[in-house]
Amino acid sequence: MTRQPVSRRGPGRPPSAEARDKALEAARAILTEEGLGRLTMDAVAQRSGVGKPTLYRHWAHALELAMAALMLDAEDPEPRGDTLALRLRGQLRALVATFAATRGRQIAMALAASDPESEISRAFRNQVILASRETGRGLLQGRVAEAEIETLLDMIYGPLFYRLLTGHLPLDRDFADGLAALALRLVEG
Repeated sequence: MTRQPVSRRGPGRPPSAEARDKALEAARAILTEEGLGRLTMDAVAQRSGVGKPTLYRHWAHALELAMAALMLDAEDPEPRGDTLALRLRGQLRALVATFAATRGRQIAMALAASDPESEISRAFRNQVILASRETGRGLLQGRVAEAEIETLLDMIYGPLFYRLLTGHLPLDRDFADGLAALALRLVEG
C-alpha cells in the first residue's frame, strides 16, 4: 500500500522515484533502529544521501514521511475482482492484514500516544483513512445516493480504524469479510 504523496510540485526538476525510495528505506531504518523520535528530515537526508529539498517535494514534514515509511510494505488495498463484493472485500482484507501486522501495531501505538491534531495524526488521516475512503467512494459511486455516501463510508471504514486504535477485538480476515458483507447488504438492500 505504498501511497504516492499529494503532489507539491513547484518549479524545478520533477521528484525522482529513486530518491523517494532511498528516503523511504532510510526513514524505515531509522524508525526500526532508533524510533519515531529520532526521525527528522535531516537524519533521513544524511542517511539516504537525498537532499532535503527533494524530501520536501515528497513530504510536508518528517511525520508524514514516517507514516509513508511505516506503510511501505503494506498490502495493496486497491480493489481487484469482477464484482463489487470481491473488490470491497479485497480492499478491507488488505487494510486489515496491514494493520494486524507488527508495523500496523506500531502505527496504532504512535497514533494512540499522539494528539488528534498532531502531524502524525494528520498524516495518518490523509495517507491512510482518507485514501481508503476515496477508494471506497470509487467502488460505491453510482450505487448509493450521493447524500448517503459519506455516512456509508464512515460505516465501512470507521469500525476498522476503531478496532485498530482500541484493540478491543482482533483485526482479522473474518472481521474484514463481515464488514464487507454488511456494507453490501446496505448497498443492495
